Amino acid sequence: MLSNLTCQSAKPKTKPYKISDGEGLYLEVTPHGTKFWRLKYRLHGKERRISIGAYPSTSVAEARKAKEVIKKDIRDGIDPVSKRLQTAQMQSFISQLDFKSMAMEWHSKQISLWKPTHSTIVKHRLEKYVFPSLGSFPLADIKPLMMLSCLQKIEKTAPDLSRRMKALCGHIFKYAIATGRADNDPTYGLEAAMRKFKRGHYASISVDEFPEFLVCLNNYESKVHRQTFLALKLLLLTFVRTCELVEAEWKEIDFDRAMWVIPAERMKMKLPHVVPLSRQALAMFRELKNMHSNNKLIFPGYYDTRTHMSKNTMLVAIKRMGYSGKMTGHGFRSLALGILKEKLGYSHDIADRQLAHVPKSGIDRAYDRALFLPQRIKMMQNYADYIDKV
Repeated sequence: MLSNLTCQSAKPKTKPYKISDGEGLYLEVTPHGTKFWRLKYRLHGKERRISIGAYPSTSVAEARKAKEVIKKDIRDGIDPVSKRLQTAQMQSFISQLDFKSMAMEWHSKQISLWKPTHSTIVKHRLEKYVFPSLGSFPLADIKPLMMLSCLQKIEKTAPDLSRRMKALCGHIFKYAIATGRADNDPTYGLEAAMRKFKRGHYASISVDEFPEFLVCLNNYESKVHRQTFLALKLLLLTFVRTCELVEAEWKEIDFDRAMWVIPAERMKMKLPHVVPLSRQALAMFRELKNMHSNNKLIFPGYYDTRTHMSKNTMLVAIKRMGYSGKMTGHGFRSLALGILKEKLGYSHDIADRQLAHVPKSGIDRAYDRALFLPQRIKMMQNYADYIDKV
């Protein structure tokens, strides 16, 4: 076996020559004095050779360690030359794969799991907030400090969004790791360096402010498109989420049973939701049916009736009523919960179930979403009657 001293003292000759270390490993000395480690091996009955590295950059110990790895591959039937070529090709591919390409590949894998609107939002956020800074960089070149710099630009004006984008980029890197095209996730632990903030709630008026708001809403009736006004009133009467209202289709409404069944795929928690309809709500749905009898959508867009109206339409209307920063579409849910508990005396469990909140208990989650349905039918009518009295 070769020693380090033997390798150092090997002098060049007129022709290349070999110094054996045993088991096929040898040091080849060229006429120019350069020295290369090579391994001779047999695979599938054929004698082959593979280069391990140059001496002294690759020491005697390192050459022997590489020999053992290669021999293990040979015992497993793996050609070390082919393996090295495939590894080099993969490394070349990875070095050319930029973050934008990986992000869009990941995005394409999620589309079937998301609502179209969510898919569009995710793509828009990546294009607006991340791709300009990191999109063209190879994955291996994106370091934690670069990722943090990108996120800190976002958190200057939108701290909550910066954390959402951190999580989003983390998912992309985890996908890259799982598919063998990245070694680490540069978003890991960055929350420690990001600004702390207290997450707020959707703006909503109080129960005591409701009468004044209702006066403003009724006075606004003549100043807004009829469909928008009915949408606001139905949001008040049903207190569903804004997207659940504007994306509704006529097939979900059962006029005979006075029920609106929102399918699981349109619900936030992916569970079907039953909304008992009061007489007042039914009357509004019938009016909308007369307006859009030939459309499957209850609230078609004003300019393109093939798609639903924008949920921002109602937010704009609320702002024009003078409630900018004081009330939102989501705020109707908080308002309804307050009225049901404070003014009408309903228990939190019944009111909360009508808000389609998932119970914390795993046992409760196993029950049908129509739990408390008789009480909720009565509650929704009492709630509509209370609004009329106000």
